[in-house]
Amino acid sequence: MVSDSAKPELGERKRANRRLTRSLLIMTAGSFAFGWALVPLYDVFCKVAGIGNAQAKAGAAEVGEAVDANREVTVEFLADPATVGSFEFRPEIAAMRVHPGKLYDTQFYAKNLTGGRSVAQAVPSISPTVAAQYFHKTQCFCFSPQHFGVGEGRDMPVRFIVDPNLPDNVDKITLAYTFYDRTEAAAP
Repeated sequence: MVSDSAKPELGERKRANRRLTRSLLIMTAGSFAFGWALVPLYDVFCKVAGIGNAQAKAGAAEVGEAVDANREVTVEFLADPATVGSFEFRPEIAAMRVHPGKLYDTQFYAKNLTGGRSVAQAVPSISPTVAAQYFHKTQCFCFSPQHFGVGEGRDMPVRFIVDPNLPDNVDKITLAYTFYDRTEAAAP
């Protein structure tokens, strides 16, 4: 039997448990809402910062071939395998001189060194940041995961155009890729 002095303590404990349960439910709902909104927020961040593929995909259709034959821009290509030993990854050429408004092709080479089937994803980065909105990839291996067989190596194309509206003070653009082994993430 519960004494009279213990009854108020039980009532207070129930109220405290209800407050805690309510707080945990609010925190869970907030975490779910944040997770749900994370992708659109990331897209907005990338668009504002001028990074990623969002502007390259959108801008590819807008840029025509109005070649500026009086201007040349150096485009430098860099490649970095994020996990040492998993892939050989490199550009076919280190740099090229391009005329804004003209469509160009280049290739990167990747080879699976894991000893098993692999899936890799390239993440591009363009610098200087101001140039990202003027550098448009129309075809790129970075748009989708790349599946490799055991020991498979292949050339992967990149087709790009530099917008003729690129600011005059930009004469060098660096296109860098980090190549991530996504095999575990792609497994069913």
